[in-house]
Amino acid sequence: MESTDPSEIRAAVYAQLAAAVAERKSALRTPTLATVGRDGRPRARTVVLRSVDSNGHRVGFHTDARSDKFAELRADPRAALHFYDAAAKTQIRIEGTATLHCRDAIAKAAWQTARRSARRTYASEPAPGAALDAPDGAAFAADDAASFERFAVAILQIETLDWLYLRAAGHRRLQFARAADALVPRWLAP
Repeated sequence: MESTDPSEIRAAVYAQLAAAVAERKSALRTPTLATVGRDGRPRARTVVLRSVDSNGHRVGFHTDARSDKFAELRADPRAALHFYDAAAKTQIRIEGTATLHCRDAIAKAAWQTARRSARRTYASEPAPGAALDAPDGAAFAADDAASFERFAVAILQIETLDWLYLRAAGHRRLQFARAADALVPRWLAP
């Protein structure tokens, strides 16, 4: 993006993220989530971007309530998402605080719009991260109600959004930091 207008850049970033929710092949659809492990060490894994709220400055993803990711976010809700789109020469980093929703109205609404194949993920036995005797040792129950009990939505309230555009003529980096209900821009050295 060649624009230097922070408002245009912010709008474009949110538009790219919203498109990633809808487009399964988008490079931005599967960011890396970083959390603080229960042992205090950093933990990273890929998640699927499921929602974007440009007005409330929030993004969301789904998780299993039995997972380490859920326990880590419950213990310390600080988290970061890292997105990279090689074709667009863009890196986006989001830091914020996660709110977890399990068996509530937000989770129910997300569950109702989830594909059947995605719902099945939460039907696995044993819980994510449990030791197995064989590579195919996990089973999938057919019980949709039990799957919903394990389903959770994580909503990350954006505290900072860092945009880096990799250009041959010189990289550009713009950071938006939360102030009240707005994201305030400032240019940074790449």
